Amino acid sequence: MTFLKVMLFSLVVLLMYTAFANILPQVHSDPPSEEVVDTGSLDMAGMIAWGEKLFPGKGTCTLCHNDLGRAPDMLAMDLNKEFTERLEDPRYTGKARGLEGAKAIEAYIRESMLEPSAYVVAGFGKKGSNDSVSPMPTADKPPLKLSPVQVNALIAFLMDKAGVEPTVPLPSAAESAGGGDDADEDTGPAQTAEAALEKYTCSACHDLMGTEADTGPDLHGISRRMSREKIIEAILKPNAQIADGFEADIMPQDFSEQMRVSELDLIVDYLMKLEPRTQQNKGQ
Repeated sequence: MTFLKVMLFSLVVLLMYTAFANILPQVHSDPPSEEVVDTGSLDMAGMIAWGEKLFPGKGTCTLCHNDLGRAPDMLAMDLNKEFTERLEDPRYTGKARGLEGAKAIEAYIRESMLEPSAYVVAGFGKKGSNDSVSPMPTADKPPLKLSPVQVNALIAFLMDKAGVEPTVPLPSAAESAGGGDDADEDTGPAQTAEAALEKYTCSACHDLMGTEADTGPDLHGISRRMSREKIIEAILKPNAQIADGFEADIMPQDFSEQMRVSELDLIVDYLMKLEPRTQQNKGQ
């Protein structure tokens, strides 16, 4: 009789643990394989199609360029009219000044990606900067690190969406010789917290590693406010609890499909040790 009771108790405990495990967010040990783009075979139509994928993908443009008001909603506006108005704005003194037609639009888009603070659309600058500093990360530097060919693909997509014939160059033989511009994107799991934060572009929205980004909440001293389990939930289910002053759907919803378990642990370990900003300042 005692044996049966022990077995029954063990079975109930096992079922409880199984049920609890199934309601927790799941993290895959391997992310889905990345699409390899053969840049050597791309014509302009292929560049446009690739740019359309990069816009919400590696470029993470839709994190801010959406209908939530953090940046102009580029997919919903008349881009031809918008670009023309920006080039005619007296505040604009950038590299597209003096150019005409499609070449001016190409130069403007490229400048906005590679030198985002050269011209900031009114009302969309960093808080307190009087629209002189853009919150947008530089496209070819961490955390985005878009290659020149990827930058051109995004420009081609935006020019096409504006109804303008893209004028970007197609990939050269040297750029194509690498076997595909995305071929080296997934080089295995990140080995350090910094590499994991860069891989998933965390510092593009959060002020981590000195980026001063403020699209997402300040995470300094987060371990004083949230347990490790809550931090994991905030990464894997970001809409479960929204920080005051921020909207839902800003943070990617698919990190549970993209991150390896080891990478999630690296990021959480880093955040758990991240001191409050006041204490950091004292040490500087």
